[in-house]
Amino acid sequence: MKKILIIALSLLTLCSPEGVFAKRKKSKADKKSFQNDLPAYMIYDNAGNKVTYSAMLEELKKHEILLFGELHDDPIAHWMEKLITKAIVEVKKDSVILGGEMWETDQQLLLDELLNRTIDQKTYLQYDVNWPNFRDYKPLIGIAMKNHLPFICTNIPRRYANIIYKQGEAYLDSISDQAKSYLPPMPIHYDLKQPAYAKMLSLFAKSDDKGHKSNNPMAKFKGPNLVKAQAIKDATMAHNILKHWEKGKYFIHYNGVYHSQHHQSIYYYLKYYKPEVDVVTISVARQQNVLELQKQNNTGDFNIVVNQSMHKTYD
Repeated sequence: MKKILIIALSLLTLCSPEGVFAKRKKSKADKKSFQNDLPAYMIYDNAGNKVTYSAMLEELKKHEILLFGELHDDPIAHWMEKLITKAIVEVKKDSVILGGEMWETDQQLLLDELLNRTIDQKTYLQYDVNWPNFRDYKPLIGIAMKNHLPFICTNIPRRYANIIYKQGEAYLDSISDQAKSYLPPMPIHYDLKQPAYAKMLSLFAKSDDKGHKSNNPMAKFKGPNLVKAQAIKDATMAHNILKHWEKGKYFIHYNGVYHSQHHQSIYYYLKYYKPEVDVVTISVARQQNVLELQKQNNTGDFNIVVNQSMHKTYD
């Protein structure tokens, strides 16, 4: 009897004007759309339009090579790299090849041994030289291992880039054949008029456009050599991407944003070596307000703009 009375009282409450109103009020609240007033990031296309992650992903899948221009210490960039890589692998399967600036060409044997489980991670880290934020790239290596995908070490061994800066490109003629196998075909093609390189070169000008001696502390360095050292990194990465890519494959390459923004640097060398290759770029940047793309940050086919206050993954 007590149970029946409780049910009856509950029905009366629902049927009362207050009960109906409360229910109707809740329904309206449920339908109300809320917008986050502190967005962590926003995605824009190269026309400056906001786009969804899903729309970006669908477009990325249509191309052959993806240059993901990251900020090395940005957690949103690393999160997106993981999500995008997993999503593309789900569709493209074993046609996907991964590679990155963070590994130099003479590290390939050790990385392959890790991928093939010949050695474990502890041994790999003991014998290889990795970036201080290796943990940021560990999920990408995990995707390669899980799906039996190649992961290519694309960057030039830094000692050779250092040689170019200190002694000039001609010194590369004296290195061994094995050392040359880590480099792109000789002679290296340089075009220091390319905007990225020209801008860098301008920092080392010993005088201004009126002939006055520059007060810029960078002027004391060997500008052309340093820019060529940067360019040979881009050329090496582009060469190694194309060396392992073929029609029907999809290469995802992770690099610092400066190496691919404005369709320059690696992008330039990819088109120099193989003009017909289809390349798409992502650029990551930071802004105080992510709700409007700043002009200087519109540097990729897609631009992931991260809140300036976002924490960094390493110092």
